Amino acid sequence: MLFEYETLQVIWWILVGVLLIGFALTNGMDMAVSTLVFKVAKNSKERSAVISTIVPHWDGNQVWLITAGGAIFAAWPEVYAASFSGLYWAMILVLFAIWLRPLAFDYRNHKTDESWLKKWDIALTVGSFIPMLIFGVAFGNLLQGLPFWADENVRWHYDGYFLSALLPLLNPFAILCGLVSVCMLLTQGALWIQLRTVDTIADRAKPVAFACGMITVVLFLIAGAWAYTFQGWNLVALAPEGSYHSITAKTVELVDNGLFANYMKLPILIVVPVLATLFMLLAAFCGKNGKAGKGIFYSSLSIAFTILTAAVALFPFVMPSSKNAASSLTIWDATSSHLTLQMMLYAVIIFVPIALAYTIWAYARMWGKASPDNSVSYH
Repeated sequence: MLFEYETLQVIWWILVGVLLIGFALTNGMDMAVSTLVFKVAKNSKERSAVISTIVPHWDGNQVWLITAGGAIFAAWPEVYAASFSGLYWAMILVLFAIWLRPLAFDYRNHKTDESWLKKWDIALTVGSFIPMLIFGVAFGNLLQGLPFWADENVRWHYDGYFLSALLPLLNPFAILCGLVSVCMLLTQGALWIQLRTVDTIADRAKPVAFACGMITVVLFLIAGAWAYTFQGWNLVALAPEGSYHSITAKTVELVDNGLFANYMKLPILIVVPVLATLFMLLAAFCGKNGKAGKGIFYSSLSIAFTILTAAVALFPFVMPSSKNAASSLTIWDATSSHLTLQMMLYAVIIFVPIALAYTIWAYARMWGKASPDNSVSYH
């Protein structure tokens, strides 16, 4: 099964998106559950019950993040290089937060006193909240363009170092997108808690799911209206064939309301953000009415369409530049060779179904409802 190079480039744009959606649905959900543990549980036994619903799955869910990172490295090496050059400190922050989570999962069960458990549960909450926020902030910055450029040797440069590079990323629009991410995932997490726990814990999760879902809709609409005022990028022409500096030799222009250009060119695409909004509303009301299973189905679709909304707005750009439009990276000039993409596709066809089958089996095998009296401790 051989594909043309351009076809493979589009296929890998889709596959990376699928991996990011898989990460949001699985790892995002268990991070949300960890973040909500003090909201829905009032003592250490109840917190243990909530945590026991994700302990068998959280490390398996990490595979989606690792796979997405590996896919970006292999399929879009220039994106990997450019992003790590300027987002190093933000990524370190996320990695430290993610590193804190397995410590909390393990060490919280080494003692039984309330003070010890509470400290590690706080660590688990902090280590889960930060990645949810930062990943949303990252999408917010992508939609605005990142302050990087390539020199004549295609070496990547950013403005500033450490805090002078990190703090500009925490701009108002990016923080708004971070809050959309947090509330969206908290809706999923609250629905999961409602589905997998009993009695008062599940009842406490109902208003949380409804409130987070409704806040997500409001913030998503505000972010969309705000994004409409931004300039966007229009790829006028790729570099001439045979050009050595194929990335910086292309022609890119800035256009008003550019993030909505694809929606204007193909109006049917407006169904993507509309469905993201509609499904989140349905998830919120399902959570309020105690229909957690349906709610998770709708919130999962909403998360997928929310990520797709950003992807459609940026296409064909993967990592646009706010400093030098010609340095912006697209799916056409940031990808690996034809052979690399083809071989990677073979690997995906073989191994992704295996990973999906195992994930489904693991959730089915370890299904059940947790309560303060029957939660299981995992070491």
